[in-house]
Amino acid sequence: MSEKIATREAYGKALVDLGAQNDKVVVLDADLAGATMTKYFKAAHPDRFYDCGIAEANMMNIAAGLSTMGLIPYCSTFAMFGAGRAYEQIRNSIAYPKFNVKICCSHAGVSVGEDGGSHQSVEDIGLMRMIPGMTVIVPADANEARKATFALAEFQGPVYMRLARLATPVFEEDYPFQIGKANVLREGKDAVVFACGLMVNEALEAAKMLAAEGIEITVVNMHTIKPLDAECVLKYAQQCGNVITVEEHSVIGGLGDAVADALMGKVCCKFRKIGINDQFGQSGKAADVLREYGLTADQIAARIKETL
Repeated sequence: MSEKIATREAYGKALVDLGAQNDKVVVLDADLAGATMTKYFKAAHPDRFYDCGIAEANMMNIAAGLSTMGLIPYCSTFAMFGAGRAYEQIRNSIAYPKFNVKICCSHAGVSVGEDGGSHQSVEDIGLMRMIPGMTVIVPADANEARKATFALAEFQGPVYMRLARLATPVFEEDYPFQIGKANVLREGKDAVVFACGLMVNEALEAAKMLAAEGIEITVVNMHTIKPLDAECVLKYAQQCGNVITVEEHSVIGGLGDAVADALMGKVCCKFRKIGINDQFGQSGKAADVLREYGLTADQIAARIKETL
């Protein structure tokens, strides 16, 4: 690992470069450009930036209209207000007609910290995953967030991308990003951990702790929740026999359920979901809140040992 950069920061800076390469890219924000980091695009390409005010539902409808003109709208706000407040507009105005809109929401999960449960979206992956035809992506670090931002412009159709407020380590290894194709970051025979977002780094750290005890864990970065890389899931479930999912999201409807769906009736294995257990978040320092919900590396390592 090297420096720490938030995925929202990488997204904001990637938009600037993407906008310079592709004049069809436009960016919409809901009066949160300083937090979602679309401020960088606003400064570089002011004629293609639209501040829609605190009105996410309107923003999604505007983006839908812009997409019919051949433009590629990137909509940014907090996950709670994008996936939550504007759900109907995303469903009916964007996904139902299959419009080419990219919904890129930051401040997801409990690592939002002091903003508390009202702003900590722990159900957004589930909400977006349920929408027919919606692609769902959760980058693990800044490099992946940048690559994903560019990949969305080449991808035809609606996409939801989940970004984080908290600065987290950037992986030293520069691996490829392909929508729908998982990345295996560590190989091990005793169990496989499928993780997404900030939890990929925690899973890798947990694997290092377990390796010191002679337990070897495969860690898979499942950056695309939908469409899920089912081939990868089945392969490592069969090889390892023990499957664990880790996500900064409710255990209902997210990565864990997606992996379980892929496994059901196909592989006989032990299976455990690590995430937020049907609870709202609460206010506190990000590190403290993550520990409160059992989402730190040492806690994950302990849960993996229990599973084995």
